[in-house]
Amino acid sequence: MRSRFSRQRLTLLFAAIGPGLIAAAADNDAGGITTYSLAGARFGYGLLWVLILVTFSLAVTQEMGARMGVVTGKGFGGLIRERFGAKWAALAILVMLVANLFTTVAEFAGIASSLRIFGIPVYISVPVAAVAVYLLMVKFNFRRVQQVFLLSGVLYLSYVVSGMRAGPDWHQAVASTLHPIIPLTNTSYLLMLVATVGTTITPWGQFFIQSYIVDKRLDVKDLGYARADVYLGAFFTNFIAFFIIVACAATIWSHRIEIAPDASAAQLAVALQPFAQRFASGLFAFGLLNASLLGAAILPLTTAYATSETFGWEAGIDKRFREAPIFYGMLAFFIFFAAVIVLAPNLPLLLLMFLPQVLNGMLLPVVLIFVLKITNDRLVMGKYTNSPLFNVVAMLTASVMILLTVMLLASPLIERLA
Repeated sequence: MRSRFSRQRLTLLFAAIGPGLIAAAADNDAGGITTYSLAGARFGYGLLWVLILVTFSLAVTQEMGARMGVVTGKGFGGLIRERFGAKWAALAILVMLVANLFTTVAEFAGIASSLRIFGIPVYISVPVAAVAVYLLMVKFNFRRVQQVFLLSGVLYLSYVVSGMRAGPDWHQAVASTLHPIIPLTNTSYLLMLVATVGTTITPWGQFFIQSYIVDKRLDVKDLGYARADVYLGAFFTNFIAFFIIVACAATIWSHRIEIAPDASAAQLAVALQPFAQRFASGLFAFGLLNASLLGAAILPLTTAYATSETFGWEAGIDKRFREAPIFYGMLAFFIFFAAVIVLAPNLPLLLLMFLPQVLNGMLLPVVLIFVLKITNDRLVMGKYTNSPLFNVVAMLTASVMILLTVMLLASPLIERLA
């Protein structure tokens, strides 16, 4: 009897697992890899402390999205429209569209940069990747696409090997994590801090986790398993991020290698590989390619889902094109428009991958305010509203990001006056 009960629990767990882990893997996309790499390259181990705090915030905010999905069976955009009206829903979708478009461009910049390491020119790598990603979305059913996404997530473990083989100073890493020096008057540090949070707790991530759970048809009985999936995903995200920062701190930062703000694709390829050992650099480049391909699939998919759900259009990769033409049209536009942008000559690919993460951080509070309002509404959530602890964590996250954004925008003026 106990054996049968255990098997049933395992079956439910594997049925519910996926959204949290896939969202976690997609958080470490091309922009995430770039941001964490630059954090390690420019500030050494000095930003590792952020990952500890962000892990809790990510777990809480993603759990809220998962909980909204299983309780209501509706997407985030649709709930915003029901609760606040079409104008506020349009604002939320606009925020997501702007952030997602720039971030999708960053994904294809990551594909171009990673394959340049292996000698493949951008005019081959990007078009082939764009077609491959689109065909994955339109030719495979939901279950098959999820399997591909989960496999991609496992491949991120290459960064753990890369970080270990880079020969980091673990004593310094632990000391910087537990006793950080936080120079908030340094504009470059502020920029990196906002980007680090923005690439980890993304506006699109809130839409994605909820849409994915709804499309997977999870309900309240699956809530415990969905939470386990989300918490595991939050840990996995920052576990990988930790080793990316460590790898670049142990190589680029410790050797005082400068990275130009307008670095070319070739310079970026050199900067993103720990040059201490050839095997580690190969794994690092492979991880960047995997991250970029996953992000190039997830971002357009999230955009198409959220927009279609918000305005009542048919959506879902299990539907045929004629059943959901707007959904598939948006999917195609985001993939191929972003690819075309990256094909433009002489683009600063490093900035193209990094700056969207800063934008994500600045826009994050807008999305979190909607999340907080809905998850505390008993008319929507019933008995599944937020606990006081979750409210505190989410409100602190939104407040801190607003404060950091104001400080970042004001910093040029302050420096000029000084």
